[in-house]
Amino acid sequence: MGEIAFTAGALYVIVLLRAGGTFAVGWLAGAGARRSRFAERISSAKFQRVERAIQRWGAPVVAVSFLTVGFQTAANFLAGSMRMPLTRYLPALFVGGAAWALVYATVGIGVLGVLADLFAERTALGVAAVAALLLVVCGVVVHRRRRTVPPAPVPADGEAS
Repeated sequence: MGEIAFTAGALYVIVLLRAGGTFAVGWLAGAGARRSRFAERISSAKFQRVERAIQRWGAPVVAVSFLTVGFQTAANFLAGSMRMPLTRYLPALFVGGAAWALVYATVGIGVLGVLADLFAERTALGVAAVAALLLVVCGVVVHRRRRTVPPAPVPADGEAS
């Protein structure tokens, strides 16, 4: 239990610094955009409504974003660039960061422990499992790329190919 608490504490500090830093960079980017050639677009009524909605209702999104993969950085940056008040952002950061740290500390340590035991006791099985996982990941990547590439046009009859 001590190992999980230490790991969760370390991960919590890391996520607070990383997500808080992302929020700060977003805040600075938003401030820069407000002084740039985009200032007129940013001051439109529609943009102002969106900004107010994010300032008011964005905190739950920020908190839940920590339980997703790949969305938390965008959520923290957007919260900063849209000037979410710290009184709303910080509680979301603390709650979401704690959830993230606990999930990664418990599940992460468990997965690493299983992998360590697997490689220590049955190295060939461990290598085979990692190789199979890599093949699956590569297969998914290739499949997605093939789906996004449009098919080549088929030449009409009588045209040279």
